[in-house]
Amino acid sequence: MPLLDLQAQYRPLRDELLAAITRVCDGQRFIMGAEVEALERELAQHLQVAEAITVSSGTDALLASMMALGVGPGDEVITSTYSFFATAGCISRLGATPRLVDIDPVTYNLDPGAVRPALSQHTRAIVPVHLFGLCADMDPLLSLAAETGIPLIEDACQAIGATCRGRQAGTMGTVGCFSFFPSKNLGAFGDAGLVTTNDARLAREIRLLRNHGAEPRYVHKRIGGNFRLDAIQAAVLRVKLPHLAGWTSMRRQNATRYASLFARAGLASRVTLPVEPAGSFHIYNQYVVRVPERDRVRAYLTGQGIGTEIYYPVPFHLQECFAGLGHARGDFPEAERAAESTLALPIYGELTNAQQEAVVAALAGAIGH
Repeated sequence: MPLLDLQAQYRPLRDELLAAITRVCDGQRFIMGAEVEALERELAQHLQVAEAITVSSGTDALLASMMALGVGPGDEVITSTYSFFATAGCISRLGATPRLVDIDPVTYNLDPGAVRPALSQHTRAIVPVHLFGLCADMDPLLSLAAETGIPLIEDACQAIGATCRGRQAGTMGTVGCFSFFPSKNLGAFGDAGLVTTNDARLAREIRLLRNHGAEPRYVHKRIGGNFRLDAIQAAVLRVKLPHLAGWTSMRRQNATRYASLFARAGLASRVTLPVEPAGSFHIYNQYVVRVPERDRVRAYLTGQGIGTEIYYPVPFHLQECFAGLGHARGDFPEAERAAESTLALPIYGELTNAQQEAVVAALAGAIGH
């Protein structure tokens, strides 16, 4: 049983997807164009946001957003030490310094209480990450941003469709960043991403930056990059978008079933399951549990043919490339504890009851050994 079975999602949509790709091939317009423009309109409507700007990846969504906000050398950007590498990597690529903070031990998201002490005269932006499909606690961050005027860049790369008190991930802050990597709840057939904002001026700047800062063609107002979305990826995403709510519902049903199965197996005291705080809507891009002796348990599950993954085994402050930040083991204990104890289990929508029962039985066997 794989961690994610993309074939199960693809098969029912195969004919429609191939027809969409053929439409692009027949039109021979592969970069930007009508498919991309239509996808942007559809995503803006779906997310209830004024501006949706497609880009080449979730990484480039973060990078272009930071560029548009003027992040550069001498600046600091506050973010979690526990996330996918792009969150901190984009900060460093622009010559700025990631100012890392610890996570909440229950949600794995950035601890809002750690942000204010990390502020300095050099703080240029704050990047909360909506990790694993659950929104960070945004209210205190939004209040802090309003008080200080510091932009909030929501890293919603794993969280399309998640909400916090009725507000969509990626629409609450200054700008939101999404990834459509194939493993995401809404996945392309390769890399793809999105930037969202309600600021028309900022949207115009990001559109300029994604095309080498050129306007008109060959006249460059800014030094941007090639962050454009391929039309084939846009066509694929247009086919998939109407199914997103249904796929999310299936993942949530699977999460509910897991909770019941773990309780029935008597594992409630040994396995810590994901939480959904009051006012939150979790989309379960990953289903991450804490288990004792995580590495041994994972090896046992692998031996039983069950796919798992570790997100993320080395927090940013312990990565070799960030050694210059001067951090040491013990600086962010909750992130370190999560890195050493968490394990992602299969959660994709097409997962069957029998498959989930097999996962829980195998986990019970591993913990019982």
